[in-house]
Amino acid sequence: MGPLTDITTDQAPADPAATDDMLATQPIGYWSGLAHEAVTRHLRDAMARIDVTQPQYWVLNRVNGAPAAPSREEVVIQLTPLADGPHEIARVIDQLFHRGWLRSDAGQRLQLTDAGEAARVRLRELVTELRAVVHEGISDEEYVAALKVLRRMVANVEEAGES
Repeated sequence: MGPLTDITTDQAPADPAATDDMLATQPIGYWSGLAHEAVTRHLRDAMARIDVTQPQYWVLNRVNGAPAAPSREEVVIQLTPLADGPHEIARVIDQLFHRGWLRSDAGQRLQLTDAGEAARVRLRELVTELRAVVHEGISDEEYVAALKVLRRMVANVEEAGES
């Protein structure tokens, strides 16, 4: 495969101390992985202090945000790609039933209880506060530009894998 642009930038080894003028040579895998680990750890640590997990928050949001009440299977299928294993989301659903945050209707569709909705709202407030910390000094325009670049990189890799 030849260069995709007229300019080819050499790939340098990952360097956490790279100066701004060296960033174009840095590996995206290293920096995106570092960002993922730091942000996820920050979020999960804050949630742990109130005895909640990130996957529990995902399930609460998925059940609340669906146009129609989802089934257990639908939630498992949708969220498993984000999870730490194939059985995690099913376990989380069981945990939320045990906490009294989820219930199922006569058609076996999942719904939030009042306590579950209160927890979801409380977690949403926490996540909004944490987002402000992560985004400090970053404008919405810069954030959108960064996500567009990452989205394009994912598309580039996926397109290259198909050829």
